[in-house]
Amino acid sequence: MAISDASLLQLIWLASPALPIGGFSYSEGLESAVDRGLVGDEKSATQWLADQLHLTLARSDLAVIGEAIPAWREGNVEGVARLNDWIMHTRESSESRQQTEQMGRSMVEWLKSVQPQTAARATHPLSYPLAFALAASACDATPRECLLAFAFGWAENMMQSAIKSVPLGQSAGQRILLRLAHEIPAAVDAALALPDDRRQAFSPMLAILSAQHEAQYSRLFRS
Repeated sequence: MAISDASLLQLIWLASPALPIGGFSYSEGLESAVDRGLVGDEKSATQWLADQLHLTLARSDLAVIGEAIPAWREGNVEGVARLNDWIMHTRESSESRQQTEQMGRSMVEWLKSVQPQTAARATHPLSYPLAFALAASACDATPRECLLAFAFGWAENMMQSAIKSVPLGQSAGQRILLRLAHEIPAAVDAALALPDDRRQAFSPMLAILSAQHEAQYSRLFRS
């Protein structure tokens, strides 16, 4: 069954970098990678983000959202709490934990203004993946469609982070986004097929860079 117009527009809305949840203010370690010479041009930035998509996002946040959307729809409170706890306990630095807490809180606050009945279901603080899943669960899109929207929104924010931190031009940014858009469907399918016992957030280089970023002398981003 094709996605309805209303649900498609809802997903576009949720994926928009203009959504007032603060996603534009985080680089998720990319700024630190630039500072340490690991990323320095369009090619290395593109590969860094593609690797991050497959090695971290697909195996953690995307996989969690894929489970959380049906849990929200079914009223599975225990399942939602379990997934939220997993996200909170697998953030490997204070910056990454603060990011998921702040964006989750902001997503719920935004929901209060546009979908108060949906927002009322958030009876405890939510990480960003669980808050996104709550918002997405209110439309009739499939979990796969929701994950595609989430991943593209992440890609847009990270592309903008690369433009500012490397720095790069707008055309380079669009080429990065094109590469990520080609990679996203496979990452989403891998996330949906991932068993619970294979879900993981083990990314030591990102954790080290995130910890180093906390004390970085000069920075544009909050992570």
